[in-house]
Amino acid sequence: MRSLFVVLLLVLATPALAESRDDRVTQQTGKPFGSYVEALTRAITANGFNIVGIACATCAIQNTFNETVPGNRVFLFFRPDYARRMLRAGTEAGIEAPIRLYVTEAGDGTAHVSYRLPSAIFGAYGSDALKALGTELDADVSLILRTAETGG
Repeated sequence: MRSLFVVLLLVLATPALAESRDDRVTQQTGKPFGSYVEALTRAITANGFNIVGIACATCAIQNTFNETVPGNRVFLFFRPDYARRMLRAGTEAGIEAPIRLYVTEAGDGTAHVSYRLPSAIFGAYGSDALKALGTELDADVSLILRTAETGG
């Protein structure tokens, strides 16, 4: 459980190169939170990505304080081929991986998902190779979310 807190703190404390909120996408899924989390898990792996972590503040609060709060998960995922390309283009961009999706439970029990566009994250480095990688990742994340919408 302690490691869950550490992962959550690392995810939330990771500095971003660009702090603009113009690059943030938020979508209402209309799906129940629990089933959407399961579908997203399947969708990430079905689209060739490795899940490197799932942070759950809700779980930690429930387990530590026996307090119920709305559901949330931070999904962290990436692919080795993208990691290789990213690091070849600029090791400083390594702090931007893995990709993060934040799923929250709305008052009506449905899931909302938000994330920063990978093209904005990697494009901020001024490298054509990283910009191209970010653009590809935009399409991948969009596909993952469409897959999760249909049940993963």
